[in-house]
Amino acid sequence: MRPAATTTLLPGLILRDHWFDVPLDHARPDGPTIELYARALDVPGREDDRPWLVFLQGGPGFGSPRPTAVSGWIKRALRDYRVLLLDQRGTGRSAPISCESVAGLDDAALAEHLACFRADSIVADCELIRRALIGDARWTVLGQSYGGFCCARYLSVAPDGLRGVIMTGGLPPLTQHPDEVYRETYRQVLEQNRRYYARYPDDVARVREVFEHVAEAPARLPSGGPLSPRKLQQLGVLLGFHDGHELIHYLFEDAWVPGRRELSHSFLRGFETVLPFDGAPLYSALHEACYAQGFATRWSAARVLEEVPALRFTAGAREPVRFTGEMIYPWMFEEWPRLRPFAGAAERLAAREDWPTLYDPGQLARNEVPAVAVIYERDMYVSRELSRETASAIRGLKVWSTDRYPHSGLRAAGEVVLGRLLEMLRG
Repeated sequence: MRPAATTTLLPGLILRDHWFDVPLDHARPDGPTIELYARALDVPGREDDRPWLVFLQGGPGFGSPRPTAVSGWIKRALRDYRVLLLDQRGTGRSAPISCESVAGLDDAALAEHLACFRADSIVADCELIRRALIGDARWTVLGQSYGGFCCARYLSVAPDGLRGVIMTGGLPPLTQHPDEVYRETYRQVLEQNRRYYARYPDDVARVREVFEHVAEAPARLPSGGPLSPRKLQQLGVLLGFHDGHELIHYLFEDAWVPGRRELSHSFLRGFETVLPFDGAPLYSALHEACYAQGFATRWSAARVLEEVPALRFTAGAREPVRFTGEMIYPWMFEEWPRLRPFAGAAERLAAREDWPTLYDPGQLARNEVPAVAVIYERDMYVSRELSRETASAIRGLKVWSTDRYPHSGLRAAGEVVLGRLLEMLRG
């Protein structure tokens, strides 16, 4: 670990940069290393008198939050903890995966490289960082969405490093095949489509008009890629967030150049801005691999989509056009320009069968680490049914089920959500 560089950036908040060298492949500790980044948040005058809370971001493939104010869940956490915002490997400033960073790797080498960026490696990183920062002391981990998957891995293999675990919208399926996961989440996608059009009934015609237009003549996006109907359907990735319905609605409100049958630049630019795929290739390349344990996913989301005819766009039809969700499809690695270098590796990862096991049901059944979780009843991304199965498999886990918040509850109402979970954690 390098010496921390301390900078006071915000009123009432000290931010410190930390850098760590860790093995690329933890099975080869003497092999190549990568550099990880974490930002520590402290309250002035209280830097040394509180335990650590480590935040694991959702994803995979997105960096930790960049605080601009002492607010939300961070404000609540700093009452009791020093907070460590870890950029998980491959994200943010931690050896980020991009077209440029993987240039020169062939498909086979890139697939092997990307396989080192799952939850098992992230948890191994956390343990090295914990020992470097606080030695044998334990810390508490807060995992949002995919960060909760990492928490379940942590409880499975390194519970001695934990004094507590908090999972928000992130109880992973322990053994299920992703086909089962996507059958459940597609049902939630359809429900969110219903809610969207119930809120904005005029958008039935407005959305279809745009879809019919791009079906006749695919538009060109500012990035250079095409805007096809199936690509436009991916706006549904937003439907599960607290503000997602509004983001989609306002985008379609300004879809046209006034007085002309031509999609506006603001619409095309806005479409690219709100979707994560082009800017976070790790998210697309490893999305299905997050579920793989001893089996190949073989493009699970694309196969299961064939079972959901309601999500198939048909030109000239009368029913509402329905959006898909956060699922990843093989055609994306052609239509999203910055995913193209990952196409061959993604095919190899989808066909890979020897993925190691991520979770230990036996250890989870013996769990002694205080742990709490919130299950969002309207969660579009993580199945509530499968989450309940996992919750029952973790000994001592306390669960709060609520329909008040969507998947992004921690972001939308962080003080309330984290405050309640901390009360549960402390009994």
